[in-house]
Amino acid sequence: MFKASKTNRSISSELFFQLILHLGVFIFYSFDKTQPKIQDHHFAYFLNYSSAAFLINYLLLPKLFYRKKYIQFFLATAIVIGLVIVIEEDVLEQIYFADTKGKTFNNAFFTLLDVLPVIATLSGFKFAWDALWKQNEVEELKATIEESELQFLKSQINPHFLFNNLNNLYSYAIEQSPKTPQIILELSSVLRYMLYECKEAYVPLSKEIEQLENFTRLSELQVEERGKVTFYSPNPDSLSQFQIAPLILIVFIENAFKHSQASQSDNIRIDIKIEVSEDGELSFICKNNYYPISNLDNLSKGIGLANVKKRLDLIYPGKHNLEIKEKDNEYEVLLQIQLSQRS
Repeated sequence: MFKASKTNRSISSELFFQLILHLGVFIFYSFDKTQPKIQDHHFAYFLNYSSAAFLINYLLLPKLFYRKKYIQFFLATAIVIGLVIVIEEDVLEQIYFADTKGKTFNNAFFTLLDVLPVIATLSGFKFAWDALWKQNEVEELKATIEESELQFLKSQINPHFLFNNLNNLYSYAIEQSPKTPQIILELSSVLRYMLYECKEAYVPLSKEIEQLENFTRLSELQVEERGKVTFYSPNPDSLSQFQIAPLILIVFIENAFKHSQASQSDNIRIDIKIEVSEDGELSFICKNNYYPISNLDNLSKGIGLANVKKRLDLIYPGKHNLEIKEKDNEYEVLLQIQLSQRS
């Protein structure tokens, strides 16, 4: 059902639309090439038709048709049109054509052929206007829902990331590792970015990659001498014109460290590579080795991966390609995104 109240802007735009519509239909209805002149009876007849259309448009449509009371709507519409015919035959013709058409009641069918096109045009355009307005409301609601869903998905990332790293920090603190202060500083830097610097829908690509490097260094502290981590990214100066949705790539890097460290104690290998073409196509490759273990599937089905897939579908529909491969004890993520330029 359509909303009972509309904004002032929508009311004024509809009023303007109705004025233009009525003026156009009136001119078309009144035009007679044999007598190209608007006469008094044209106003009276058209007022009869437009009054009926007003009842249909602003009473019967919202009260019956839009509430799916179709039988009542068509019966009421038939009654309204019948009244229009009676008024035209018994009142208006008696006033303006008393000596001609007013002497007899004409065939109602022929009168209907005069009445119906005007009323159908006025009501049809009103129905189309309402349908267009409703479609706009649906699009706005859809956009609002998607934005809310994106905010919800993004809000899940911070607790997910914080939970994992607090566990690691706890382990280092128990061992009284001298790297604990450094881990706290790196964690503080990444959290500051997550909480305060990436609230917008998009962030500069150079800033996002900078935080990915910080996150990688933080996670690399946990690897220590048990393996090798490489991170390659373009020169930040070449990335200044592009922007990206925040906190997407970080999920894949986090998964790479989890997979490798959960399955092996040494020979860890994690390779991260980011490239950006001149037209803004980002290529992200993240590889890590692992040893097959029974609970590895649970790692790949966590909240982070499902979250980022959903965000990609919402933010970059038709503008991204994600492939995840597992072969020869190697887990590889290949993600391509067509980035937008900063405004």
